[in-house]
Amino acid sequence: MGDISFSKEEKQQLVQLLQDYFSENLEQEVGRFEVEFLLDYMIKQLGPVFYNKGLLDARALLEKHLESYGDDLYGLEKSV
Repeated sequence: MGDISFSKEEKQQLVQLLQDYFSENLEQEVGRFEVEFLLDYMIKQLGPVFYNKGLLDARALLEKHLESYGDDLYGLEKSV
């Protein structure tokens, strides 16, 4: 897996969400630089955990559908 990265626009949106959280829930005004530093840390440390969980969920869904397709294929077999 490569590094987890976001476009400039996505990162700006995430920074704004964090700033809003600090302001609304912790009643602290945190500067853009500090929030970007925190976001970079979170992406590096927590990003792989969320990424792997997403892969696990996708794998489970795919396996469920493949099993269903397998059952459908067996249903198409002709008796000899």
